[in-house]
Amino acid sequence: MYGKKMMAIALVLASGGALAGPLQMQRPVPLAEDNDISQAVKQECALGEQLADFIKEYAQEPVEFTEGEPDTSNGRVLKLEIVDAVSMGNAFMGHQKSTRVRGTLYQDGEKVASFKARRNSMGGAFAGFKGSCSVLGRTIKVVGQDIGQWLRAPVDGMNLGD
Repeated sequence: MYGKKMMAIALVLASGGALAGPLQMQRPVPLAEDNDISQAVKQECALGEQLADFIKEYAQEPVEFTEGEPDTSNGRVLKLEIVDAVSMGNAFMGHQKSTRVRGTLYQDGEKVASFKARRNSMGGAFAGFKGSCSVLGRTIKVVGQDIGQWLRAPVDGMNLGD
């Protein structure tokens, strides 16, 4: 019996704290106070909701959303903010879109690592048939993938994406 208990403890320790609980993050991801995002993008594009959803999709760990700012003192917490979202051009002239995000990962109140992320898009295939929010959404999706990848092995000071 003693051997089975020791084996169970060893498995929990080897799993990297599987009982530690989910990664917590705010949904929607807030905009930075000093952002220069146009009012049209803020009103028409759901970038904060999309980013949170894409991170949850691409993270290889359970993610739990909080409505307000998460408490960094308990558990694993990712604090994010969208710093900028540039929407120049259009379907007729050509899209020039980009999104910048910054974030910090905490574990039980201690900073683990932080990053900055940026992605650009000109709309990809059939860009002439896409709206501005759709193309910005492409940048948000890839930033979400970048953050999901970074969460697997966080390195402080990383610049993700373009």
